[in-house]
Amino acid sequence: MTQNPEYQQELKKVQDQDFTHNWVSSSGFLFYLQVACIVAFVFGACTMLYNKRYSKIEAPVQESSLYTPKYK
Repeated sequence: MTQNPEYQQELKKVQDQDFTHNWVSSSGFLFYLQVACIVAFVFGACTMLYNKRYSKIEAPVQESSLYTPKYK
């Protein structure tokens, strides 16, 4: 390898700033990225459930099966 000190300093500076060479900053970034994705997923799911919530439908029911049945 080259023994040029300027090259070694530049290489060290680039590796310090690189995402793959700095384990501490990359692991923190990935952790917060996962947290943000989970929060976004939960918020989206809650929003969808709120918008598609159960609503009472009017289904035809025989009059003889009501609480107070009506007979002919």
